[in-house]
Amino acid sequence: MTLEQLRIFVAVAQREHVTQGARDLNLTQSATSAAIAALEARHAVKLFDRVGRRIMLTKAGEVFLNEARAVLARAAAAETVLADLAGLKQGSLALAASQTVANYWLPPLMQRYKLRHPGIALSLTIGNTETVAAAVHDGVADLGFVEGRIDDPHLAVERVGADEMVLVVAPGHPWADRGKIDVSRFSETSWLLREPGSGTRAQFEEALTGAGLSLDGLTIALELPSNEAICAAVAAGGGATMISRLVAEGALKTGSLVALDIAMRGGTDRFALWHRDFLALRHKERHLTQAVRAFYALISEAVSGKGPSVQATPSRRISP
Repeated sequence: MTLEQLRIFVAVAQREHVTQGARDLNLTQSATSAAIAALEARHAVKLFDRVGRRIMLTKAGEVFLNEARAVLARAAAAETVLADLAGLKQGSLALAASQTVANYWLPPLMQRYKLRHPGIALSLTIGNTETVAAAVHDGVADLGFVEGRIDDPHLAVERVGADEMVLVVAPGHPWADRGKIDVSRFSETSWLLREPGSGTRAQFEEALTGAGLSLDGLTIALELPSNEAICAAVAAGGGATMISRLVAEGALKTGSLVALDIAMRGGTDRFALWHRDFLALRHKERHLTQAVRAFYALISEAVSGKGPSVQATPSRRISP
């Protein structure tokens, strides 16, 4: 069994398609099929069932997939340690981030990092808070950045900035001219929310609980998997949402969305979700590479005013 066979098996398993898996690895379909066949023949086990034009993992294949991923992660970690010995002249840094961070907070940092360390191959995958945490936990990503809370004892979590949340509606919404809405009136409109598993969704639910409310008492018109889709649907008159000001800023400037203050029952103007933290995640037990250290240093420069603005306020000095 070779690492190349494991890479091919994982690629095909993820795609559930030989041709697509081969394309991902820049291999021919015949070479990919031959590698899978050799793996199955060598160990006398069937890893895939063919159903129509697609293939599906067998029970044995499902078990083997977890082990194959673990072996590849360890091999990648070993390569990282060797690359790290060469300093920042070569190597890689895999980032994963939830949508708000990935689309609005990370890009200037990544650009500056690439200019400073051109020999480091920098990559970014985008998901929700749960998938980002899983990527860091499994070793798929070296660093993760999220807005939601994480409950994983294997991950080191550090605050790297803050994000302001805002309640927005379309200009034609009945609330648009009010300026301020009491939480007791939240049930009077339809809501558009991110999907379960996103940090924005989880924190909105937590804030509702703190205000004595729950999603069960609201009318959920749509659940959408992207911030931009949420803003577009709200601007089209779909209802209200709570979303990052970074995301809504352009629409607020053009007037296609209107921001509202929130009043709590009892007279206070504060709602629990008004601010949230941007969090950096890394695995506690994995080698802390120079590439990771350099990215932490870049964040420290940015939030201290020595680098490009990331619209975040650190609570303390950032250190890996």
